[in-house]
Amino acid sequence: MRLVSFQAPDGARIGVVDGDKVIDLSAVDAAAPRDIQSVISGGDLGTLQQIANNASETALLNFDDLTFNIPISAPGKILCLGLNYMDHVNEGIFEKQAFPAIFTRAVSSLVAHQEPIIRPRKSETLDYEAELALIIGKRSRHLTPENALDAVAGYSCFNDGSVREYQRHTIQWTMGKNFDKTGPFGPVFVSADELPSGGKGLDISCRLNGQTVQSSNTDMMMFPVVETLVYITEGITLEPGDVIMMGTPSGVGHARKPPLWMKAGDVVEIEIEKIGILRNPVIDEA
Repeated sequence: MRLVSFQAPDGARIGVVDGDKVIDLSAVDAAAPRDIQSVISGGDLGTLQQIANNASETALLNFDDLTFNIPISAPGKILCLGLNYMDHVNEGIFEKQAFPAIFTRAVSSLVAHQEPIIRPRKSETLDYEAELALIIGKRSRHLTPENALDAVAGYSCFNDGSVREYQRHTIQWTMGKNFDKTGPFGPVFVSADELPSGGKGLDISCRLNGQTVQSSNTDMMMFPVVETLVYITEGITLEPGDVIMMGTPSGVGHARKPPLWMKAGDVVEIEIEKIGILRNPVIDEA
């Protein structure tokens, strides 16, 4: 399934994406669920398709006319991988890691599709990072290579917007990765059964003002989805709705000469094959 969360006059609703149209499930059934995360937690994705199957023309909306929410409203944990593409390691100041480099993001840093990214007053060094996001579907600990993918409910697009100056103030990256409204997420949640196993073989790119600045494939990850899930759950219990960002390929702004920072008036797009496009304008902090 391809799902979005969007705003209606009476609050958040779930839509099933069908081409350039979206089936408003609450217009089909007033009792329809309104929160994707809750549906994932209940293991009830199939119920949404049953509701969508009864839709009439009156329940169809234009995708581009919607006001989107982030697909997972309140993830309990947002875990991110750094340095997960070798070409990205080679363009930076770091070395190849023996284990996944894990850091966290806060919900307050997230931004919905078409919502402005906020370039902070304190630094001009706001960078883009195209990433595959995976959404956990069930409580998981001590996963194995054989069952790790059973934990994945689906995938989405993410832009790990990073304030590089603050990221490098210390050896910990948390500050530079968590400025308010710098991490676009969404808009489409794609269930795992719609994509290749483990999200493998998907083209991933970033465009800044229409110019391609990152272009790679998820096969280039050093720590793919399965290995990452096995490693994380050695110590951390994952819960339904938790989100894991799988790292970015080369082409980021800080590695360019001169550096290419996002600025007010820019439009940045993350595109992942079979998932879709995440688009956001950039504005300066008031």
